[in-house]
Amino acid sequence: MSATVIVDTCSYFRLAQSINPLLKTPFCEEGHILGVIKNLHEEYKQNPRLKSKFGWVDQPEYEKNRQSCFRISRNDQIEISNTFYFIRDTAREEKLTTGKVDIQALAHAYILEIPIISDDIDLLALAKIYEIKTYNSLKFLKILLDCGHIDMDMVRAIASYWSYQNDTPASYKKDFEKLFNETVPSN
Repeated sequence: MSATVIVDTCSYFRLAQSINPLLKTPFCEEGHILGVIKNLHEEYKQNPRLKSKFGWVDQPEYEKNRQSCFRISRNDQIEISNTFYFIRDTAREEKLTTGKVDIQALAHAYILEIPIISDDIDLLALAKIYEIKTYNSLKFLKILLDCGHIDMDMVRAIASYWSYQNDTPASYKKDFEKLFNETVPSN
């Protein structure tokens, strides 16, 4: 079973500890399955800030959950590799600071024709250029809430944790209030 939605780096770090297992678990009536590209762990290992803030990522249960999210044909692998360079060049032309791993995730989404979950403003701008369907982390939580996969108490707990960690997405307060019709919970 291959993933049907990609979770980028920042959204993975925001969601995976609270919704565990996050990846490779069907959700909602459509049976969507979230996955991350294998390069996410490489990015994590090379970034001391991520390692200190999200130490749980190295725990065996999370490492195992990230393994083999996608089954990609050789032809698709070649197309993803080629698409990476086009998207990277677009990012440079548009003066966007999207990192290598997130561009790789976008290339996967583009070639596999699947959505991506991200809170990265520059990644979302690139996705729009390439007409890749996107969700932000709050919108994804709303989807899970609407299909009964999580309840509002869990949404509030996750939102409070983000505030506590000082790791809230852009337009967090406005988006939360719009999606959930209540004020942002305090930590």
